[in-house]
Amino acid sequence: MKLLKRFKLVYVALFIPLICAAIAQAQQVNIDSGNVEGKTDGDVRIFLGIPYAAPPMGELRWRPPAPVAKWSGVRKSTEFGARCRQGPLFPDMVFRDPGPSEDCLTLNVWTAAKTVNAKLPVMVWIYGGGFNAGGTSEPRQDGEAFARQGVVLVSMNYRLGVFGFFATPELITESGRNAAGNYGLLDQVAALQWVQRNIVAFGGDPANVTIFGESAGSISVSAQMASPLAKGLFAKAIGESGGAFYSNALPSVPLTERAQSDQQFATDTLHATTLKELRAMPAEKLQELSFKAKLPNGNARCMPNVDGYFLPEPAPAIFAAHKQNDVPLLAGWNKDEASFQVMMEPAAVAAVNLNILAKKEFGANSGEFLKWYLATSNEVAQRSAGDFAGDHFIAWSTWNWIEAQSSDGKQPVYRYRFDLAPPATPKEPAARGAYHSAEIEYVFGNLDLNKTRRWRAEDRALSAQMQKYWINFAKSGDPNWAGLARWPAYQPSSGWEVMYLSAQPKAEKDDHRGRYLFLNSVWIK
Repeated sequence: MKLLKRFKLVYVALFIPLICAAIAQAQQVNIDSGNVEGKTDGDVRIFLGIPYAAPPMGELRWRPPAPVAKWSGVRKSTEFGARCRQGPLFPDMVFRDPGPSEDCLTLNVWTAAKTVNAKLPVMVWIYGGGFNAGGTSEPRQDGEAFARQGVVLVSMNYRLGVFGFFATPELITESGRNAAGNYGLLDQVAALQWVQRNIVAFGGDPANVTIFGESAGSISVSAQMASPLAKGLFAKAIGESGGAFYSNALPSVPLTERAQSDQQFATDTLHATTLKELRAMPAEKLQELSFKAKLPNGNARCMPNVDGYFLPEPAPAIFAAHKQNDVPLLAGWNKDEASFQVMMEPAAVAAVNLNILAKKEFGANSGEFLKWYLATSNEVAQRSAGDFAGDHFIAWSTWNWIEAQSSDGKQPVYRYRFDLAPPATPKEPAARGAYHSAEIEYVFGNLDLNKTRRWRAEDRALSAQMQKYWINFAKSGDPNWAGLARWPAYQPSSGWEVMYLSAQPKAEKDDHRGRYLFLNSVWIK
């Protein structure tokens, strides 16, 4: 008996370390900058916080992303990297990272591939946050559910606010390209280039990459479609609520005008006149001062621009000239995008206020406005006010992107509207409806990671269907699959049908096309 017990101890001492070593080896992947070791959750291997570019600090602040330094040995990749520096903008953002830092250019990979020859479709997520907030560590954007369904999911941090979108005459001269300001978008390009070089090691197919994003992330997707720098880096695109078309988020102001404005801000607010002084400024101070300084129109100061390099021209002009990265597109928005703006308005005065708004915003065209945004009763007017606020905020620019690709591209387009209002929480009234960003948990299959809501059967069913639509599109460029409601391509021959994503998803003709054509007639000069 003692001999048997001793044998067991020897077995444990010899073989358990070997088993642990084998597991660690299985979690290791060799990429072009060195070896990384992730972790596993069941069949999914997870690699977090992998650097894809050098830390953009010191002399690298406000420069295009530089190559990451190679490392020796094995780099642990089991925790999220720091999110990029930002202000506390959005209360619904919850992070699992160490906090904000300039050293933030990292990405994450979720994969269930068994071999490097798996050639699984790759989906690269670009988060939203108005180009001034966001990060990859939010639970609602976790990629594990996608990986379990045969997709390699990648998400990347990119520079934000004053660190990602700042231009001065000196920066333009220094660039050697007569361009400046779109460093956050260039970070996205660098991450996509990393995917092309390294994703095979995670079982992904570099020839089948889909980029997708929400809000500023969706605007980024449309900008990447327009940019010559992203050519060949992705094969499909998905946009959720946002487009770089006649939008405050990507205005068509000349770079020289933006640079003069930012230089004035540097002189008057930052009390620094030279690039050397600006790069020497502590990140915390730079962040604090820039966060407080809004533009005269109330928008955040540091946003993307038409720089002549990443964007040679405004995105609409690039699409109109058929110069975009012509790939299949799936895009849309949520029914109540701007409910946060109108939910507090008393219903009893909605019709009066809508008539006042019509005259103030549209003058001689107010009658035409009220044909599309009805004010026949207070209840109807409140719905119209919400529709107009959502259109002004983000739906109209998304519609123009979809229309541009439909008319100026050769690849299929699929349009949706997300209609299902998530269940209310104790702190949030149900009146928000299908609010801006509500679809994220559904797309990622992460309802259960949001503990604030009591999810219903219809929520779980729609989430499962949306994941299938998104994954099928990533696989083939067509969201349709057996057992799902038929999603026709968005085209005139089918009456411009839209997939309405609700408790019972269905495709129907677009009844609101006229109102967007009306907005175009007034707003596009």
